Formats: sequence, structure tokens, C-alpha cells
Amino acid sequence: MDFIKPLGKQNQTSVTEFVLLGFSVDPKKQSLLFALGLLVYLFTLAGNLAIISLIRIDQCLQTPMYFLLGNLSFIEICYTSTTAPKMLWDLLLGDKTISFIGCALQLYFFGTLGCAECVLLLAMAYDRYAAICHPLRYTLLMSQKVCWGLVVCSWAIGNFNSIVNTALVFSLDFCQSNEIDHFICDIPPLLKLSCSDTSVSQLVTFNISGGIMIGAFGLILLSYILIVFSVLKIRSAQGRIKAFSTCVSHLTVVSIFYGSVMYTYLRPSSSHSMEQDRLVAVLYTIITPMLNPLIYSLRNKEVQGAVRRALSKNKWLA
Repeated sequence: MDFIKPLGKQNQTSVTEFVLLGFSVDPKKQSLLFALGLLVYLFTLAGNLAIISLIRIDQCLQTPMYFLLGNLSFIEICYTSTTAPKMLWDLLLGDKTISFIGCALQLYFFGTLGCAECVLLLAMAYDRYAAICHPLRYTLLMSQKVCWGLVVCSWAIGNFNSIVNTALVFSLDFCQSNEIDHFICDIPPLLKLSCSDTSVSQLVTFNISGGIMIGAFGLILLSYILIVFSVLKIRSAQGRIKAFSTCVSHLTVVSIFYGSVMYTYLRPSSSHSMEQDRLVAVLYTIITPMLNPLIYSLRNKEVQGAVRRALSKNKWLA
């Protein structure tokens, strides 16, 4: 198959499709990884769909916090579906090729959804700040209009970030190899594969994506600093514990997601190890979307109550 086409007199070549090297070339390991990956993917879909369904059908969950959580679950479904099906296909059939356009589309949707999740996690931190620090003004600060504005803003920022990065990366020349040392089309391995000068792309990616990431994370930290000061003013220990408990799930998700994403994208390109990047990518593309429904349900009495009501209703109907 002709993966690379000549560009003419410049004695250069242009890649027409890529090969995602993935995790392993051992067929036995690939079968095991496929079974495990399929199980995780199905569990992720089921868990996040269950969260969305509960929020839609249970009146007790018709609040701004759960509206944002439902949107986070929707993003997680789309996010993991951008990468997992292709990864599973590669593991099952061994067909690791992806077209140039397919790779660009995967990077675009992957970048849009990842950045949208960053901003949405900030919106959820703002919701906790408004609920704990300004309880009397909460309905005004988190009105339906504000909630929809936060969701639209997260998608708009994610889309802008991804358009710029995808355009920059795929305006580069890929003329020496078409093998991507990863299981997805991502910025670091593509920049490493390019035979062009990638300094401008790296600078823009760091400034735009890094700026959004660091800015959102900084505002999340600021929100929790203000929350801590507000909670410490509560006289009863039980009241302080109750206030902090509403933030535990969100803080857990933020720690896992931002920790892995920042490790991948905010390091200098010279320090990138593709093997480490693949393992970290598994954390924020596959494991985190799977864990989010568990994190938000295991310690959340309102979600647990909604599950019990849904189960008892179905039992009664049966």
C-alpha cells in the first residue's frame, strides 16, 4: 500500500495515512487488552448514561450541580468514544492504519472534548463556590441562564482550542515516517513525527491550550481557597464536614484529570517519553471517564437516593 506520496522536485514525500502502533504487537496481549478495553468502554457508557438518565427522571436532581454533572457525563461518553472504538478495532483486527483526514478529525474531537471538560470542571467548581460561599444568592448566581451559558462557553472554548491546534499540526509536513507511537492521534506524537519545524506549533499549543488549562486550574484552586475560608467560619464541626463533603467528588475528578493532562501537555517536548505518554493517556481518556460515575455516586447520598427510587419504581411497575 502506498502510504507516502512524492511531492515533486523538492525530493520530499507526504504521508497519506498513519499507523497507530498502540500498546503491543503480541497477539495474545492484544486479545487480553481488547477484552479489558471493551469491558471498560461498556462500563463507561453504562455508568455515564445511568447518571444522565437519573438526572433527567428524578426531580430531586433537577439542580444546577446535577445539570452540570449530566453535561460532564455526556462529554465523557463522547470523549471516550472518540478514541476507544478505534483502539478496540486495532486490537481486535490488527488494522492499525488511520487515514490522514481520520487522524485530523480524531485530534479535533479529542481536543474539543478534552478542553470542554477542563472548562466544565471549572464551572462545577464555581457552582460549589456559589453554594457554599453565597448560599442566599445561589439561585441567582446559578440560574438556568447562567448554567446554559457555562455549558455553551465550555464547548465554545474547546472548539476554538481544537480548531487552532488541529490546523497547526496538520499544516506541518509528515515525510519520513507514518508510524505514530501512540494509540490515538495526539499532538505530542504527531509533532515528534513531523519533519517540519514544529517550534511555532509547540509555542501556540503551549500558549493557547496551556493557558486555558492553567487558567481553569488556577480558578478552580481559587474557588476552593475561598470555599475553605468560608467553611472554616462555620461553627459546628458537623456543618463543616457536610460542606466539605459536597466538594470531595469534584476534587477527586479534578485531581485525576488535571494531574494526568498537565503531565502530558505542559512538559517540554524534549522530556516526552511515548511509553509514559501512552500510559498517562489511558488514565485521562479511558480510566477517568469510567471512574466519574462511581466517584459521583458512591459518596453522594442524593444520587444513591435517586437510584433507590428508580429501582423501587421499576420494581413496582413490574
